[in-house]
Amino acid sequence: MTLQQQLTQDAIALLKQLIATQSFSREEQQTGDILEEFFRERNMPFRRKINNLWARNKHFNPSLPTVLLNSHHDTVKPNPSWTLNPFEPLVVEDKLYGLGSNDAGGCLVSLLATFCYFYHRSDLSFNVLFVASAEEEISGVNGLELLLKENDLPEISFAIVGEPTEMHLAIAEKGLMVVDCTAHGKAGHAAREEGDNAIYRALRDINWIQNYEFPKVSPVLGNMKMSVTIINAGKQHNVVPDTCTFTIDCRVTEQYSLEETLDTIRQHIESDAQARSIRLKPSSIPLEHPIVLAGLKLGRNTYGSPTTSDQAVLDCQSLKLGPGHSGRSHTADEFIYLSEIEEGIDLYIKMLGEVIIAR
Repeated sequence: MTLQQQLTQDAIALLKQLIATQSFSREEQQTGDILEEFFRERNMPFRRKINNLWARNKHFNPSLPTVLLNSHHDTVKPNPSWTLNPFEPLVVEDKLYGLGSNDAGGCLVSLLATFCYFYHRSDLSFNVLFVASAEEEISGVNGLELLLKENDLPEISFAIVGEPTEMHLAIAEKGLMVVDCTAHGKAGHAAREEGDNAIYRALRDINWIQNYEFPKVSPVLGNMKMSVTIINAGKQHNVVPDTCTFTIDCRVTEQYSLEETLDTIRQHIESDAQARSIRLKPSSIPLEHPIVLAGLKLGRNTYGSPTTSDQAVLDCQSLKLGPGHSGRSHTADEFIYLSEIEEGIDLYIKMLGEVIIAR
């Protein structure tokens, strides 16, 4: 058995352990323990902060640039439509079923196998930093973002963030900003011409949100997108409501900062608008970056991703890339093909080898 075959076998065994262990966001203690044991069994030094774990290659050299390999070990809660036990790793032919198998367990174990492949090598022109992060599914502050504040973490030159992309190259990702808005009116009796209906004021603002087009269009990610996803008003049928609240989901391209986006909204609507945070920034990596060129050389395609990941908290150039299919994420009877994990490890190793092995 070759080293790569052994690493693939170990990765699949680890993924089965992770599936069998509940790891909802903020509850990743036990899967963190499993990952600790994985490192200990291989005598690989690691560190842990809350439920985030990280390790560096054996011949780490502070004078070299560093590539980050990151994916997350938290999961969403299983939806009611599951027909299988979400915590039972079930293999049927080439499919491995289980919660988190596709998002993002397959990516996590494939990147960890890749880290192990390069761990002992002394001929690298880059350091390799592996991070298994928590709270990704809820964009939590105690996940990767917390780790990036650690003083002993090296400066990161570029990152590969493991999410299911069918091993195609997501070279850009939209940022996310959630904006809570309040329209103000005046209460009155619904039977008389009284009051100022806050719902109607909100509707005017919502109409602008639905129809507004930001002028600058991203060559990779396309148009900005705003969607009103929550609305609440009124307490009883015969009272004109004096307030109406609604929430905007804003998917932001690299053409605008989150601050610029919020300013534009405030300039065009009457309702009060407050962003929940301006942390989850858009991200990208140039087409000419060596890791992208290495992927293109191996027949992979590039695209822009509308969904967010831990890329949003990184300040370096980053590429979203991993085995599995995004359409299976958060679905009932989630699965990943075992062959996708094998292919993922192979492609990760080949792509990184083109970039980080000294020539």
